[in-house]
Amino acid sequence: MGGDEDLAKSLESHRKYLMRYAVFQLRDPSLAEDAVQDTIIAALAQRASFEGRSQLRTWLTSILKHKIVDIVRKRARGLPADAMQLGDEDGSSDAWFTEQGRWIDPPADWGLPDAALDSKQFWLVYRKCCQRMPERHALVFSMREVMDMSTDEICKKLDISTSNLHVILYRARLSLRSCMTKKWFSTEHG
Repeated sequence: MGGDEDLAKSLESHRKYLMRYAVFQLRDPSLAEDAVQDTIIAALAQRASFEGRSQLRTWLTSILKHKIVDIVRKRARGLPADAMQLGDEDGSSDAWFTEQGRWIDPPADWGLPDAALDSKQFWLVYRKCCQRMPERHALVFSMREVMDMSTDEICKKLDISTSNLHVILYRARLSLRSCMTKKWFSTEHG
């Protein structure tokens, strides 16, 4: 039985990382804990399918992504019918461009963005900026840019149109750009 105990200990050693990932995606620690617990249970049940062609953490993260999508799908079913529809609740969509489509306030010089990616402080600011976005914008952005889901997958899971998805992504990117410019790139970090 030592093999199962060793596997369980190995899986548990990744719990902290999985929790951070899940909390970032779901914005709810109790839902994140459920997703991580389901991930560990699924990994134990599917241990024979892990062939070691990837790192254990990569395999666990892949399982966790599916668990998160399942939770998102369940949450989306409980939302009002118009919750994922277009809206301009933050009023930001037209404030960035002139009628000719040019920037009103061009993006700041972000220096060496690759260097920023190595900074823990950068990721703290990034996380806070994502938390400031409307939840549906952050969710869609995360599904596309972090979970690397296709447009078709996202639209199907959230029951939204492709054009709605693109508008939500556009607004999420604008919101992230604005926040990161104010909180990171306009300071002495970059």
